[in-house]
Amino acid sequence: MPALKIGSRPPWVGLAAAVWVQIAAGNAYNFPLYSHSLKSVLGFNQQQVTMLGVANDIGENVGILPGLVCNKSPPWVVLLIGTVACFLGYGVLWLALSQTLSLPYWVLWLALCVATNSSAWLGTGVLVTNMRNFPLSRGTVAGILKGYVGLSAAVYTEIYSGVLHNSSTKLLLFLTLGMPVLCLALIYLVRPCTPSLEEDSTERGHFLFTQTASVFLGIYLLTTTVLNDVLTLSDVISYTFIGIMVLILLAPLAIPIKMTLYPSNPKRSGMLSQSPSTDHLVPVGHDLDKSEPLLSSSANNLGSFRDGDDESDVNMLLAEGEGAVKKKRRPKRGEDFKFREAVVKADFWLLFLVYFLGVGSGVTVLNNLAQIGIAAGVTDTTILLSLFSFCNFTGRLGGGAVSEYFVRLKTIPRTIWMTCTQVVMIAAYLLFASFINGSLYAATALLGICFGVQFSVMVPTASELFGLKHFGIIYNFMLIGNPLGALLFSGLLAGYIYDKEAEKQNGFLVGSSGSCLGPNCFRLTFLVLAGVCGLGSILSVILTVRIRPVYKMLYSGGSFRQPQGSHH
Repeated sequence: MPALKIGSRPPWVGLAAAVWVQIAAGNAYNFPLYSHSLKSVLGFNQQQVTMLGVANDIGENVGILPGLVCNKSPPWVVLLIGTVACFLGYGVLWLALSQTLSLPYWVLWLALCVATNSSAWLGTGVLVTNMRNFPLSRGTVAGILKGYVGLSAAVYTEIYSGVLHNSSTKLLLFLTLGMPVLCLALIYLVRPCTPSLEEDSTERGHFLFTQTASVFLGIYLLTTTVLNDVLTLSDVISYTFIGIMVLILLAPLAIPIKMTLYPSNPKRSGMLSQSPSTDHLVPVGHDLDKSEPLLSSSANNLGSFRDGDDESDVNMLLAEGEGAVKKKRRPKRGEDFKFREAVVKADFWLLFLVYFLGVGSGVTVLNNLAQIGIAAGVTDTTILLSLFSFCNFTGRLGGGAVSEYFVRLKTIPRTIWMTCTQVVMIAAYLLFASFINGSLYAATALLGICFGVQFSVMVPTASELFGLKHFGIIYNFMLIGNPLGALLFSGLLAGYIYDKEAEKQNGFLVGSSGSCLGPNCFRLTFLVLAGVCGLGSILSVILTVRIRPVYKMLYSGGSFRQPQGSHH
């Protein structure tokens, strides 16, 4: 039986551990670091490499199964499955790239799906657990955790260039062995805890510290990556950089350490349980879960947060006729939805489409970033990837924090920020297509920020509209928009256009691995992506108008209120 950890310290221990797990969950962002080696060593053409990029995105984002398992099992089970997937998938890729085994293309495609599917398992386990541990700060928590995933590409780039000496084979071996060991060491620390149900100024200070530490880490990683690229650094300096990076990653652990050394007398206000017992584990549900309540708050999976249902809601559930049979009413926006109840709602599909158009277009650029740089005459694309990673992190962290601020201050739906950023993405794609000298870095930075905002806004929006109880599966269904976009825009559009242009330039036969140079390699792709984001902006405006009443209800007092049936 899963157990809740009682006390104010365990949630922060779990958040500190989640930071490291999210770095591991960002392993899919490494694809640009070794995709060129797959092309050169194994003799693939650009469309084959692009389809491997689609496999990379499918594995990372198809998380329906992790969502289902997360609702039925404790976090350690979800994290363990992700760890095994990481070991097996990247192990096969390492065997192929090191030429230890000669494997067919389809085996590598499936192996990459399995490898990056570890991201879905690891990310779901820590995100769902921490959002349930901090239900009143969903945007902030989502921004922090998604921000660290965005930073993971820069973390891996630092390791790749500073320690692994730009070896794709060594990188895959590191992912095969290093990441599973890290996750196994942290599995026990990520666990469900009793959530706080009242605003806490101390909690806000702790979140601010964590956000500041992550920003400092992002700036540090960008600086050291540039130094590694423009200077020839000794191994001692490179290892020193890595050591400092590890210390900054440990910064969130300072919060529970401070709470241990300087305990405050008041207990965490609004706790589900205030038991003074030294036994800090309490079974989840137990008798409470033998009969699932017909009306549930977003935290019902952690036990009842209210003493009873509103009388008017109970009356609504009483059916007429002999036996007084109870009948479920359908949930309203802001309450807990089962997956089958959510998928029949227009808001569900509007959110999915807006997210799909935003991240699907963005991931097309990410998957082809190395080839885009080479086409523009950039010989070393490491800085491009690091720049995108830092800006992606900035967008994820900033999107969560800014949307949280305005939703509390003005009850402005979070999706308005998806609208704004997709408009900016149109400008970024046009800047890419213009091929103006020096525009590549500016366009990459703009796109990285806007790409990151899509993630950190979608996550809390889905939980606010459809509840936390079945959030795992709803969230992972939304993530399907990423690989679907990669398949359509990257695999079928960008890869095809690139190879056709390469054939024109080099006169190679179909199936060759020739490179394409110049603006025509991706110009048409960028123009199509600009149109895609134009459609996304329009749909986002429609969604924002539709859900404004929900946010007025949820945040009318300046802070999140658990919805009850009587409020609708």
